[in-house]
Amino acid sequence: MSINLAVCVAVGAVLIAIATAEDPYRFFDWNVTYGDIYPLGVRQQGILINGQFPGPTIHSVTNDNLIINVINSLDEPFLISWNGIQQRRNSFEDGVYGTTCPIPPGKNFTYIMQVKDQIGSFYYFPSLGFHKAAGGFGGIRILSRPRIPVPFDEPADDFTVLIGDWYKSNHTDLKAILDRGHKLPNPDGILINGHGPNGSTFTVEQGKTYRLRISNVGLQNSLNFRIQNHRMKLVEVEGTHTVQQMYSSLDIHCGQSYSVLITADQPGQDYYIAVSSRFSAPILTTTGVLHYTNSAGKVSGPIPGGPTIQVDWSLNQARSIRTNLTASGPRPNPQGSYHYGMINTSRTIIIQSSAGRVDGKQRYGLNGVSFKPTDTPLKLADYFNIGGVFRVGSISDRPQGRRLHLDTAVMGADYRTFVEIVFQNPEDIVQSYHLDGYQFFVVGMDGGVWSEASRKGYNLHDGVARSTIQVYPKSWSALYVPLDNVGMWNVRTEFWARQYLGQQFYLRVYTNSGSIRDEFPIPKNARLCGRATGRHTRPL
Repeated sequence: MSINLAVCVAVGAVLIAIATAEDPYRFFDWNVTYGDIYPLGVRQQGILINGQFPGPTIHSVTNDNLIINVINSLDEPFLISWNGIQQRRNSFEDGVYGTTCPIPPGKNFTYIMQVKDQIGSFYYFPSLGFHKAAGGFGGIRILSRPRIPVPFDEPADDFTVLIGDWYKSNHTDLKAILDRGHKLPNPDGILINGHGPNGSTFTVEQGKTYRLRISNVGLQNSLNFRIQNHRMKLVEVEGTHTVQQMYSSLDIHCGQSYSVLITADQPGQDYYIAVSSRFSAPILTTTGVLHYTNSAGKVSGPIPGGPTIQVDWSLNQARSIRTNLTASGPRPNPQGSYHYGMINTSRTIIIQSSAGRVDGKQRYGLNGVSFKPTDTPLKLADYFNIGGVFRVGSISDRPQGRRLHLDTAVMGADYRTFVEIVFQNPEDIVQSYHLDGYQFFVVGMDGGVWSEASRKGYNLHDGVARSTIQVYPKSWSALYVPLDNVGMWNVRTEFWARQYLGQQFYLRVYTNSGSIRDEFPIPKNARLCGRATGRHTRPL
């Protein structure tokens, strides 16, 4: 099918839906290409969206339907995933290897998805291979509907701030190192919105308040964010309005997103925005500029310092981030009306990372299993009942002490159960994990090995609900998750080299009801590949 015909088919289906739906539709056409970029002063092959690096920010409102036509003009397959977008009842659109067929070179795919019952700050990224090291990422913002109260005044402006560590090497060279079974060297620097030191400027007017939506889109490092002589009021974390507290700096771990308010209440001049790596050697630092419209001078003085290797500082800050129970979320009812701490959990899942060599090559895994991709997306194999692609239970729900081995790791879970997930980190690095399809409640984190006695310290009242959680060295983090979204959902480390080399699995949340109230059927325009080739989706 030609690109034009495929687009017409997808748009036609959408237009039919518009006639019977109330929620607005927003249309996007993205052409994904290679292009020369110079973020750290040397030429690299970047991945651009409509010629932009980073890509365009998606502006939307709760319940909007997003129709995003992606044309792959690269010379290799490509996919985009949507970090934090829950894809309610529709994991087919999640855009990761286990759910969605890659877009072949010269072809297109139209994502048709709804930001159902969501608000907040998120981002998208290329999910295949090591494309994330070349760009292809951008911000996503979901505003509240007009009649839903927001717990702060509308800011004078709203900025997307994408921070992340970066390599000077092309993504193909980095991938080749990993494919040969080796570890990557440390990143070369840090970017702010695709720029190196002092390359990004944010202009403010004295006396006004601004919102910064900060996402760590990097490859491995936790980052500390701060602004010279300015304090930040935290107001939202990955779709949850938070208790509004003031911070002089914030630790933002890989894959995480934070919204802060800053007031331009200092004398009129330019101020450093500083971003530095945490828990790393050497410490990487970069700067941007907060520019006052009445500035009397350029940035001056020392770059504001931040924490470096202090774990307790970061742990205490993480514990201070809590849900604003009286504020509305995507609906008018208060966020605190869901009393997660009063619900009994039906199952405890303990996930522990490990590193080792398999067949002479470096690999990483969870509960002793290093994820091995198959030739067919797992969701398609599940939908079409194709055998031999994966086995539910190929990863256990607790560490077994087994030697690291390769398998297509899929864990089964029942729809509408309420589970406890504990991430145990026996290693000397900070890790962060993302769960597609869900928000979870962060109930606890501490040093040492988790035990049932650890529950005595849980926050069962106002733990923040989010989709990406950090786990400190030799520590654990615990979550409560209502499994209310049927589908095949990726659980992965955000340390991207480790993800690529197997530190991930899929959580199959299943019901046999067959009802569209529980899960949508396969999209009419879904690409079919691998052993699903030649099957049929639905009548157009």
